Amino acid sequence: MQLPRIYQALGESNFQQLVRSISLGKLRTYQLFDRLKARAHLQKLNQENLRKAAPRLWARLSEGDLELAADLSQAILVGTLDMIVDVLNFLGIPHNNGFFEKNAAVSQYLTDGWQQRAFEQFRGRYPEPQLLFYLNHLAHEVDEKAELFLPAEVR
Repeated sequence: MQLPRIYQALGESNFQQLVRSISLGKLRTYQLFDRLKARAHLQKLNQENLRKAAPRLWARLSEGDLELAADLSQAILVGTLDMIVDVLNFLGIPHNNGFFEKNAAVSQYLTDGWQQRAFEQFRGRYPEPQLLFYLNHLAHEVDEKAELFLPAEVR
């Protein structure tokens, strides 16, 4: 599954929530601010402009813009590192503050039903759009052919 497909499956209202969750401070910390500003085609990157650009970004993702999908993913995920650390710890995946080595054998920790178990564990603690996005993003990182995960109660 490609990254734009994750956004599309979550739907436009969840996408808008994900965009609103982007932390501009974290973008600066992780040196992603200018990259997202350029990729989003914004003269000035702030919360209001990002929120207003969400429909245009959604349209570009719907057309399959892989670069935008990747940059938005990074922007969203750096703002949810606490959740990422909790999920990785729950799954027993070795990491360094939410990041694991590119060549790490992560798939061995992702046993049958891992997404459902993690979703049930954290759904009340973290916003569902962010949690579902991360669970699908993690699956994508480990196996680009992974099936999309959407629990029945969310569909």
